[in-house]
Amino acid sequence: MTEETPGFDEKPDVPSGATPDDAEPKAATSQNSEGTAPAGDGHADPGLVAQLDQVRTALGERTADLQRLQAEYQNYRRRVERDRITVKEIAVANLLTELLPVLDDIGRAREHGELVGGFKSVAESLETVAAKMGLQQFGKEGEPFDPTIHEALMHSYAPDVTETTCVAILQPGYRIGERTIRPARVAVAEPQPGAQTVKEESAEAADDKESGGPDEG
Repeated sequence: MTEETPGFDEKPDVPSGATPDDAEPKAATSQNSEGTAPAGDGHADPGLVAQLDQVRTALGERTADLQRLQAEYQNYRRRVERDRITVKEIAVANLLTELLPVLDDIGRAREHGELVGGFKSVAESLETVAAKMGLQQFGKEGEPFDPTIHEALMHSYAPDVTETTCVAILQPGYRIGERTIRPARVAVAEPQPGAQTVKEESAEAADDKESGGPDEG
């Protein structure tokens, strides 16, 4: 008695009522259900789109709020820094204003030759410190009178000036940067009344002489 060994030609059992051809579509269907879902019709969910728009709107609003807050902070920093500099300048100006009488005494002592010895060293040190703090002296004889930086205490006429001129510095002026803390107190001289007319007539006569005089008829 020989045993029958199943060979490769044997076909698998097929349920009754089904043909072998029916098994392959079922397997494909099963693989499709376990794998990627079939593509839809390409239309997004309206609810999801609305939520996405809301998120984008909220993000734009928060970004604008952040930018506005940053700009306000930068303006605040600049304002604080400007106020700090202003307060410092005012404090320095008040201190140096109190020292002006001492500097005037030093200037008078120097003019009279009394700035000698230890007093000279102390005076020069004080002037150096004041200069480091930004104090600048101004006012010179012969410069045009400027009412914004000069204070005229004496007035006279002079034939050798063509405009109102500072002819003597009674007290020097002082400034810190562009800020004047004391104007220069000066004596001014104005042109002699009628001197300008005489000069113009003299100039005209000189011109006529150079050109050969007036035309003769």
